[in-house]
Formats: sequence, C-alpha cells, structure tokens
Amino acid sequence: MTPVTSQNRRGENAALPPPLPLGRPPHLPPCLSPSDPSLAASSRLHARLPCSHPPGRPTANRKARRGLGAARQGARAGPGPGRGLGPEYPGPAPRAAGRRRYPSYSRNRSRSRSRSRSRSRSRSCLCRPPAAAPQGRPAYSPDVPGIPVRSSSLPLYSDAMPAPTQLLFPLIRNCEFSRICGSACYCHHTHLCCSPPPFPHSRLRYPPQKAFSTFCRPKDPFWQYTHARRYTATPQKFYLTPPQVNSILKANEYSFKVPEFDGKNISSILGFDSNQLPANAPIEDRRSAATCLQTRGMLLGVFDGHAGCACSQAVSERLFYYIAVSLLPHETLLEIENAVENGRTLLPILQWHKHPNDYFSKEASKLYFNSLRTYWQELIDLNTGETTDVKEALINAFKRLDNDISLEAQVGDPNSFLNYLVLRVAFSGATACVAHVDGVDLHVANTGDSRAMLGVQEEDGSWSAVTLSNDHNAQNESEVERLKLEHPKAEAKSVVKQDRLLGLLMPFRAFGDVKFKWSIDLQKRVIESGPDQLNNNEYTKFIPPNYHTPPYLTAEPEVTYHRLRPQDKFLVLATDGLWETMHRQDVVKLVGEYLTGVHHQSPISVGGYKVTLGQMHGLLAERRAKISSAFEDQNAATHLIRHAVGNNEFGAVDHERLSKMLSLPEELARMYRDDITIIVVHFNSHVVGAYQNQGQ
Repeated sequence: MTPVTSQNRRGENAALPPPLPLGRPPHLPPCLSPSDPSLAASSRLHARLPCSHPPGRPTANRKARRGLGAARQGARAGPGPGRGLGPEYPGPAPRAAGRRRYPSYSRNRSRSRSRSRSRSRSRSCLCRPPAAAPQGRPAYSPDVPGIPVRSSSLPLYSDAMPAPTQLLFPLIRNCEFSRICGSACYCHHTHLCCSPPPFPHSRLRYPPQKAFSTFCRPKDPFWQYTHARRYTATPQKFYLTPPQVNSILKANEYSFKVPEFDGKNISSILGFDSNQLPANAPIEDRRSAATCLQTRGMLLGVFDGHAGCACSQAVSERLFYYIAVSLLPHETLLEIENAVENGRTLLPILQWHKHPNDYFSKEASKLYFNSLRTYWQELIDLNTGETTDVKEALINAFKRLDNDISLEAQVGDPNSFLNYLVLRVAFSGATACVAHVDGVDLHVANTGDSRAMLGVQEEDGSWSAVTLSNDHNAQNESEVERLKLEHPKAEAKSVVKQDRLLGLLMPFRAFGDVKFKWSIDLQKRVIESGPDQLNNNEYTKFIPPNYHTPPYLTAEPEVTYHRLRPQDKFLVLATDGLWETMHRQDVVKLVGEYLTGVHHQSPISVGGYKVTLGQMHGLLAERRAKISSAFEDQNAATHLIRHAVGNNEFGAVDHERLSKMLSLPEELARMYRDDITIIVVHFNSHVVGAYQNQGQ
C-alpha cells in the first residue's frame, strides 16, 4: 500500500500511517461495532490530518527508565508495531533526517529529574499516532511485565488504558466523538489542537487539575481539545412581582380625612397621607399626627432618630403633649390639675391618628405623665395672664422636653428596666419637624435636618416649592456661625470638622445626645452608676474629641410662620431620607400631578420641535406608565416613596430598580438609602379662601 504523504510545517514530506484496521480489538464495547462508520471515519481522518502545532517536550516515566535502561536507547527507533492498540497497528513514518524533533534540555536535566521524582508527567500531542517500538523489540519489556518502553510521541499513561478508552482517543482527536455522544459534544470539523479555547480560564467554576496534563501538550489547557457543548450559566434574575412590591410599600401607609366641621371650627385641612419605608432594622424614624381637642388646630410631625430608635420613639409620644399643654389657657390648666388632685377623669387633650404599627411605650407612661404634670404646674405658677403665642409655645415645648429627657437620665429610676430605658433615650438622639395648622395659620418648628415643603400651584397650572424650614447642618452657613459664636475662638476650627459637629454628628440640633450636652464628669458619673448594659457599651463611654465647653448641641427649634393662601395646595413633611434622593421641586411636582391628574388629560407639548411618530409614541407610552403608577397608589406618601426608591434617570419608576432596592437585606439597605418617613397634608382651598376673604 502506497503511504500517504503530507507536507509538514517546514515543507518536508512526511509519511502518514495507513488507516486503522477495522477488526474488533479486544474488549470492544457493545456500543461500537467493528463496522461502525464512526470508527472507519476516525481512521480515515486520522490518516489524512497532519498535526499543525509544534511538538511538545516528552517526559518519560522515571521508573521505566531506571528499570529498562536498555530500552532508553531504542525508544526513538523507526516504525514498528505500536503499543496500546495491538501489534497490527503500524507506527509512524520515520521523520526526515537531520531534523531534531525535540529541543535539548541537558541544562535542566538535573532540575527536571528532581521534579519528576515527586510527580511524573507525560505530555504529548493527542493528534500524533503512537510511536512504534524498534524492530524485533516487543512493546512491553519481557523482564518487567506491564511496564511500557519509553516512547517519544505517545504518553506512557495510555499504555495502562483499557482498549475501549484507547479507541475513543482517535475519535476525539478526529472530531468523530460527536457521532457517538451527539447530545454532549459537537464538532466544527476543524482540528481540535488548532482550535481556540471555547471559554477563558477565569470563567471556570473549578480550575483544571494537574492530572489532566497527561492529555495536553505543554502549557496548554485541557479544554482546548474537548469542544464540549457550551452551556452558558446565565444568572437568574429574581425580582419582586408588582403585588409584592405594593405589599412592601403599603405596609405602613396611613390616610385620614378630617371632617370639614368638628363642632368647634371649620378645618382648613382636608386630610393627610403618611407612610414609612425602613432601611434600618428596626426603623429609627417615627411619625405622629393629632388633633388638639382643648384648643384649635392640628399637629403633625416626623422624627428622625440616630444611634438607635429610643429617642425618636420617646419624642414622638411626648412632644405633642408638651405643645398642647403650652397652648392651653390658664383656666384649662387649673381644671386639669384639680382633676388629677381629686382623682377624677382627665379631659382628653389630643386625639391621635396613628397607624397600628405606631405604638406607645406603656411601661414608661407613668414616668412621662409625672414629668408632663410638673411642666403644667410650672406653667400655672408662672401665669402672666397673657395669651400664649404659638411660636413661643413651640419653642418652650421643645426645650422643656429635651430638658426632661436629660433630667430623667440623671436621676434614674428604681425600676431597672425604666432606668435603662431613660438612659437609652438620653444617649441616643432624634431630630424633629413639626407643623401646627390652625385655620390659615401655619407654624413649622424644625430641629435638625428634616424638612417642610409647601406645594404651590401657580395660575398657569405649574407647581413651585416653598421651603418652610432650614436644615441645621454644615450646609447652613448661619448655623455654623451660630455654633462658632457660642464657643471660644480657640475652638473655631474644631467645633465643626468634616461637616460634622466635633467631627461626629451630622445635625447641629437634636433631642437627646447628652454626649454633646453633659460635662465629662457628669457623663462618667451617670455611666458608672448605670446598669451593666450601659457601662459595657463603648459608644456611651466614648468622649468626643476637642470636648472643652459643653453643651455643643441644642434642641431649640427654628419656627417659621406662613399664612395659607388658596394656591397653597399641600404640605410635605419628610425626614432626610427623602430629600437625599429627590429634589424639592421634583417632590412638589410629583405630588401636585398626582393630586390633580391634569397632566393626564392635557395635550402633549413638544415645544415647537419636530418629532417623529416613534418619538410621539414613546411620550404617550411614558404618560400611560405614569397613569398606571398613579392609580396603583391611593396614598400620596406611598406614591412619593415609590418614585424616591425606584426612579431611573428619566424620572420614571423602573420596576427592576425598585425591586432590587426593596430586596436588599437589612445589613445592606442602609448603605444605599436612609429610613424614609413622609406626611402629605392636603389643604382645603375653599376654606382657606373663605378665611382670606374674612380677613380682608
């Protein structure tokens, strides 16, 4: 039979072996018949496909080399019966004379020997046919049965393989394995050794093991030659469904409609919507709403806690009582005191409007009542006979409550639970933004960085925002100047550091936070005499740096007055969690459009620009999405939170983003946003207009 020749990479003619005989070798599996076309195709392709890559360096089995020293010299001989596939399989044709098949490694001989003693490797090209033993020499040594003679082209590892495994190697090399396992592999009809790797190493779940180096050429990964079917592991996206999103957003929403006439006066408030979305666990924000029964007006407020929720919880329960008592006339205060002295039922002062999740601390109710009674007793003793001013009443109530919080922590309580509670309230902190609405008189008292924003509808139907509070932080230059004037000039550089009070606290006014109000001696004395939970707390024992002339913090509010007008449609009270994510103008516009819905019916204005039909379709689709989003929410505060958390760069709610933000675990949610608490107060424009006409 005429041998088939082919040009190698140097242009030399190299003889290729004849095809593999199709007789059934020993141990042939039942799935492979001697007449199987895959075997015939494998042998034909094997005989006609030359190797296209440079040869690698062979590594011999050191045990075989030591046991068969004589075989070392004859391993590179010419053609002869091959090993592993039976004696009838011919070896490869002799290579051209004068060409070194492998480079010399004599310089690294000692190093490679030491490495091979610990781990033997055998690397060879899969597409090269097995080397033949020398003429007259058997493939296996008769002296040492089972140990193969060293070969320069076939790995020694294959000598110990069973026949079925050895038969599969030509199929894999010649892309015929796909005919047997078509569902697991596919073939591009290209030589596997010449094909690029199907995927980078970095995408592997597990790195390739070193044992695979037996089947690979040097420094080449195993998966270059296996072309298995590529299954892309696409990460599944688990998003909350719209009902699940609505369930989370509406868990804390609350709405209240104020009757137009409550028996005493006509209210200028139609009602209010409120909601909360936690980021901390538990949530540190609180909210309160109540109607003053002994006086006129309504109180609404949001409270943002820090270093825990104890202080914000106490302030949300107690502040409105202090404000209501401050507004009571002298005669009413006397009636209340006499009722307490004689054990009669007290007249209700406030009518609370609370969500079921908004709770009162029953354990501390008696302590709180005793402090409040002491306050109204002092008001009775200090009676001047003058009418109480709302602004003065708000300031006095804020300052007195903060003073009581500090005094209760210093005095302590025989009850260990109450003693620990009052200390937690004092060492944590809270900001407050409270609105008092009485007819057309609107007073906003703010301590900290929460905000009150008034939504005004102009004559052309547009919306504008009127700020009714100032943030008490480093962004307020007047607040920074106030702090510097209250302390020596030597502390001018340390009192506000890195936009924080003493480099630690963000708001410059707050309830509690006695660490910024008490002297160092008082703090140490209270902590040492307090419970073990407080004494072991590193935060309470920590003294702020540059702490020389306390107090550095105050709870005195900044009160703003505004007379309502018919164009004033609503008031937004919210903690800083909302204002960090949305601009005030966007908040007012969003609520205004939600309440009126005028933009849904008005024609789309393009400002004189030429738009295509596709662009107009996009604008209509965006409007339709806004309409569906608006109808989802029956609460204006919920609508605001939905946009604050889920808005994309175009101002529309992105369900994917909203779902991700609501799915964040508790330990990660605070890294992306703060607690959000919102109260939206709706004004009755007709009643406000009537008040305005009476005043004129």
